[in-house]
Amino acid sequence: MALTFSAVLLMLIVVVLLIRRSGLKIWHALACALLGFYLASSSIAPSVKTLTTNVAGMISGIKL
Repeated sequence: MALTFSAVLLMLIVVVLLIRRSGLKIWHALACALLGFYLASSSIAPSVKTLTTNVAGMISGIKL
Protein backbone atom coordinates (compact mmCIF):
# COMPACT_ATOMS: atom_id res chain seq x y z
CA MET A 1 0.00 0.00 0.00
CA ALA A 2 2.82 2.43 0.81
CA LEU A 3 4.43 1.83 -2.59
CA THR A 4 1.16 2.49 -4.41
CA PHE A 5 0.55 5.72 -2.50
CA SER A 6 4.10 6.92 -3.17
CA ALA A 7 3.85 6.16 -6.89
CA VAL A 8 0.50 7.92 -7.15
CA LEU A 9 1.83 10.93 -5.26
CA LEU A 10 4.93 11.08 -7.45
CA MET A 11 2.85 10.86 -10.64
CA LEU A 12 0.50 13.57 -9.36
CA ILE A 13 3.43 15.89 -8.69
CA VAL A 14 4.84 15.23 -12.17
CA VAL A 15 1.48 15.96 -13.82
CA VAL A 16 1.00 19.18 -11.84
CA LEU A 17 4.49 20.34 -12.81
CA LEU A 18 3.85 19.49 -16.46
CA ILE A 19 0.60 21.43 -16.43
CA ARG A 20 2.21 24.48 -14.84
CA ARG A 21 5.60 24.57 -16.54
CA SER A 22 5.45 22.67 -19.82
CA GLY A 23 2.07 23.69 -21.13
CA LEU A 24 0.35 20.33 -20.68
CA LYS A 25 -3.32 20.97 -21.16
CA ILE A 26 -5.77 19.69 -18.56
CA TRP A 27 -7.57 17.70 -21.28
CA HIS A 28 -4.37 15.80 -22.05
CA ALA A 29 -3.91 14.97 -18.37
CA LEU A 30 -7.52 13.77 -18.11
CA ALA A 31 -7.09 11.60 -21.22
CA CYS A 32 -4.00 10.01 -19.66
CA ALA A 33 -5.89 9.39 -16.41
CA LEU A 34 -8.74 7.71 -18.30
CA LEU A 35 -6.22 5.58 -20.15
CA GLY A 36 -4.79 4.53 -16.79
CA PHE A 37 -8.22 3.47 -15.53
CA TYR A 38 -8.89 1.44 -18.68
CA LEU A 39 -5.40 -0.08 -18.51
CA ALA A 40 -5.96 -1.09 -14.89
CA SER A 41 -9.02 -3.11 -15.86
CA SER A 42 -7.37 -4.77 -18.87
CA SER A 43 -5.57 -8.09 -19.08
CA ILE A 44 -2.17 -6.35 -19.17
CA ALA A 45 -2.61 -4.86 -15.66
CA PRO A 46 -0.79 -7.70 -13.81
CA SER A 47 2.22 -7.31 -16.11
CA VAL A 48 2.34 -3.55 -15.51
CA LYS A 49 2.10 -4.08 -11.75
CA THR A 50 4.90 -6.66 -11.83
CA LEU A 51 7.07 -4.31 -13.88
CA THR A 52 6.57 -1.36 -11.53
CA THR A 53 7.21 -3.56 -8.48
CA ASN A 54 10.45 -4.84 -10.01
CA VAL A 55 11.62 -1.35 -10.95
CA ALA A 56 10.84 -0.06 -7.45
CA GLY A 57 12.79 -3.00 -6.00
CA MET A 58 15.78 -2.24 -8.20
CA ILE A 59 15.70 1.45 -7.24
CA SER A 60 15.46 0.65 -3.54
CA GLY A 61 18.38 -1.77 -3.89
CA ILE A 62 20.76 0.88 -5.23
CA LYS A 63 23.37 1.83 -2.65
CA LEU A 64 24.94 5.24 -3.05
